[in-house]
Amino acid sequence: MKVGIIGCGAIANIITTSIVSENNDIDIAYFFDKDIERAENLASLAGGVAALDFDDMVDNVDLVLECASPDSVKHFAPKVLKKGRDMIVMSIGAFMDIDFYQEVEKIAKDNNAKVHLPSGAIVGLDGIKAVAKFGLKEVNLVTRKSPKSLGKDIDKEEVLFEGKASEAVKEFPLNINVAATISIACQRDIDVRIIVDPNVDRNVHEITAKGDFGEFKTTTMNYPCAANPKTSMLAALSAIRLLKSFNETICVGM
Repeated sequence: MKVGIIGCGAIANIITTSIVSENNDIDIAYFFDKDIERAENLASLAGGVAALDFDDMVDNVDLVLECASPDSVKHFAPKVLKKGRDMIVMSIGAFMDIDFYQEVEKIAKDNNAKVHLPSGAIVGLDGIKAVAKFGLKEVNLVTRKSPKSLGKDIDKEEVLFEGKASEAVKEFPLNINVAATISIACQRDIDVRIIVDPNVDRNVHEITAKGDFGEFKTTTMNYPCAANPKTSMLAALSAIRLLKSFNETICVGM
């Protein structure tokens, strides 16, 4: 499988380094970034090509992996899917725009392409998907991050946001993809609270789900990426796991 990457920052570096260090059938061959130097640096690491022309990259790969931003998803995803190429999207918050979600879904179906959304920086997504249509009544997310991770200069705990996921991703487009991931998985606009806490050094996500099936709660305490404290290592690892699963004969979980 030949892969092209959009966005050559921290997550792309982690994914590329992991994939090229192993003997597998995944060839990360093309790198595209508005900062051509970043693309060239990552291409050099992988023995790939820094793409100057986006369409040329898409024409020469089987799958495109987005590691850039919600705006990049909205700009590039339709182009990728219209060419019949599959896509992995890391900036899942883009899909909280219902009109865009439906547009992408139609384009993908019309062109026999698929969009893959990794579980990202949380655990428990399989369970949420399993109960989404079977008496799920309530889903809540509480996210707790350090001031550095949220770009804040404060010395005491503070609730920055309390409301629906669709509003959270607008206010924190680079920080709260997990809210979008959960909302899409359970097909509802979940309740979200975002807390900045100077006493934590990890990105903490607590999910509570209740319904006719019973109740479950998960807590994920992620170390942030050293190169980009806004994101968690687990987000990159989930994409690596997804890429590897495409070549597996027996797959565990959903």
